Amino acid sequence: MRLSESTTRSSQQGVVIIEAMIAILIFSIGVLGIVGMQANMVKNTSESKFRNDASYIAQQQIGALWVSPNSLPADGSSSNTAISELPGGNVNITRTGDQYTVVVGWQQPGEAPHSYTTVATITGL
Repeated sequence: MRLSESTTRSSQQGVVIIEAMIAILIFSIGVLGIVGMQANMVKNTSESKFRNDASYIAQQQIGALWVSPNSLPADGSSSNTAISELPGGNVNITRTGDQYTVVVGWQQPGEAPHSYTTVATITGL
């Protein structure tokens, strides 16, 4: 009987360490997954903020066109202005007849360029 107890004990040695290592591995994979999701969330939040800012800037530009009809660009012309509110930002206003197209562009470091476009029709000025 003693021989079989001794054999069973020696074959069981190290099992707890292996179980602990597997538990640590599973926990580490879970933590890495959460960190990756958080990084993705931060990126999406900043992109959303930039889109919101671009929309606001475009609406400001259209409002400025309504308020200052003397500053309207000539038909067929375009104006391009750099803006500091967005990284690498610029505003391009193009006039075609009574239609004004406002394009707000920006580029985050290491990303492709983004743009937001809106069109307004201003008549009777």
